[in-house]
Amino acid sequence: MRPSDLKIPVEGNECQAFIYDRLLRVPKVLEKKFEFPGWQHPDLFGNGNKVQIEYCSGNGGWIASKAAEDPTKNWVAIEMRVGRSRKIWSKIKNLQLSNLFIVHGEGYKATKELFPSASVQNIYINFPDPWPKRRHSKYRIIQPAFVAEMSRILLPGGTVTFVTDDEQYSEWTIEIFSKSEIFSSDYPEPYYCLEWQDYGTSYFEDLWRQQGKIVRYHHFRKL
Repeated sequence: MRPSDLKIPVEGNECQAFIYDRLLRVPKVLEKKFEFPGWQHPDLFGNGNKVQIEYCSGNGGWIASKAAEDPTKNWVAIEMRVGRSRKIWSKIKNLQLSNLFIVHGEGYKATKELFPSASVQNIYINFPDPWPKRRHSKYRIIQPAFVAEMSRILLPGGTVTFVTDDEQYSEWTIEIFSKSEIFSSDYPEPYYCLEWQDYGTSYFEDLWRQQGKIVRYHHFRKL
């Protein structure tokens, strides 16, 4: 099944969140209250397996491979762009991944307004847009408010893995997490590593490595 074969039925629901065929749509403006049914609900996973979230999932290559490798875990791909969400959706169909679910919408909004507290085991953020210009840094997904929300939804001992090729974004992230009393780095100073065996790859990782860029892996744990 091709991504172009899949259409998100938003007509008449532009300001309403809804679940449809392994996809949760979260609009930019949420006018009507939406009760999140919980990860164990049949419309989502229908079981009590541990939940892993990837924010900024892109085309879904990394998370689809993880879901295929480990069916004992539930995987949630969060992606804001329609075209990319449809590519993840097609991977779910073609690979028959009953343990992968899509949230089509902005990650911080979905987390803050919908996701239950202490319901997620691990969080992954792979190659988010670094917004390199100083005046645009407010658009980065890593912000103190988002770190607080990630802490809220994580189980005790849960982790946040952040991967980037951008040195400035790496330093920005380390600084924000270091100011939090909720997280500690699993890596000693400089608080990242350059290799992670069997981590998996994605379109952007392959692209940046081909261009000779250095990838940094960060790993923070909820205290």
